[in-house]
Amino acid sequence: MPIQTDTIAALSTPPASAAIGILRLSGPRAVEIAQACFQPLGRKPLTGHAPRTLVYGDLLDREGRAIDRVLCTYSRGPASYTGEDTAELQCHGSPLVLSLGLEALFAQGARQAGPGEFTRRAFLNGRLDLTQAEAVGDLLEASSREGARHAAGQLTGALSREIARIYSALVDVMAHFHAVLDYPDEDIDAFRLEELSRILAQQGQALDGLLATCRRGRQLTRGVRCALVGRPNAGKSSLLNALAGYERAIVTDIPGTTRDTLEVSVELGGVPVRLIDTAGLRESADPIERLGVERSRQAMEQAELILVLWDGSRPAAPEDGALLEQALQLAPAILVHTKGDLPPVPSPAVPALDPMPREVTVSAKTGQGLSELEEAVAALFPKPEDIPYGQLLTNQRQEQAARRARESLGRAQQALEAGVTPDALLTDVEEALGALGELTGQSVREDVTDRIFSRFCVGK
Repeated sequence: MPIQTDTIAALSTPPASAAIGILRLSGPRAVEIAQACFQPLGRKPLTGHAPRTLVYGDLLDREGRAIDRVLCTYSRGPASYTGEDTAELQCHGSPLVLSLGLEALFAQGARQAGPGEFTRRAFLNGRLDLTQAEAVGDLLEASSREGARHAAGQLTGALSREIARIYSALVDVMAHFHAVLDYPDEDIDAFRLEELSRILAQQGQALDGLLATCRRGRQLTRGVRCALVGRPNAGKSSLLNALAGYERAIVTDIPGTTRDTLEVSVELGGVPVRLIDTAGLRESADPIERLGVERSRQAMEQAELILVLWDGSRPAAPEDGALLEQALQLAPAILVHTKGDLPPVPSPAVPALDPMPREVTVSAKTGQGLSELEEAVAALFPKPEDIPYGQLLTNQRQEQAARRARESLGRAQQALEAGVTPDALLTDVEEALGALGELTGQSVREDVTDRIFSRFCVGK
């Protein structure tokens, strides 16, 4: 992929009134353009100050008139985020001032940056590999402390280093077999074959370990899909509001108020969760309510966690037990007795199920039991203690590349055991290396990078 030779500029903070707004530039003329739009208060020009030094002065509009008192700094490539010359203007967060400042940068020859273009240039210039670049996006979108910690760990290269260890070991295998092909008169002794078999097995196990992290990695970045299900007026919307901390769903005493699924992201016990409020499950003649009930059932089928809500202020009905049994067949489930602030009503025994779900009594009104519910969720999704932050595969692209590498290694092991010629084994190891290269971006296609960086915000 070609290295960009133009200079880009963008607003790197949200386009709204705020204390601070940042204009960012990157490219061969970044410092020159910044200097043309910035007048230091002292006698020295911007470049008369050392790189990475904050300089106080005026931001100028395209006519050269001062429009804000700002701080400006610049860096020289390759020692910068993008690997190019960069500059930043730290302004007051006035949308009008920032717009006029950006207009001035464009007038000096910069162009508007696209989504993720700064990080894309960091990747193209070797400042980040592709897993680190994806970690930038994950960090921007993190909805939990665990997700943010993982993204930060991956940004430091934790996953890249693990992949590099596997890659390096396979390169050693390639080097050995190239030597065999170049010097066919040299036989491989039995010890060497055993050693190669051990290396392939070790790297296969390392890839198995990475692939085992996919589920947890996706949960950290996307959140666990959690369906709240129960009969009408079981307290689903009230619980969603209590866990979200604000009135996200409409709550009334009228059964059937919720007609469609409603989603909100929260953190429960350190686990990022996508709570899905659903319509009450019951038979109805109302076609709109029937459609809502059908979507509720779909949400159950797609869920990774199901909270089955029983109204603790009235006796449980047979359909409550049937719903709990159905939920346990679909995903891990927690039985939540709601309205714990009201006098409890004796109910028939919970149906004998194996295993029995954990039971929690909560009150959305008083907050009773919410911490116990968080503990129950955390117990179902424990953090792997032996995997450091940053060493989890977090998306389908990474999983597919790692799986192709593992499959290629498996074929290489089988070829070695079958005693095939070195060149046949070499093909499988090369394919594994190619898949690992796609994982880090050493051999990734441009259309793949287009998809990755298109989800980034402009200015990052």
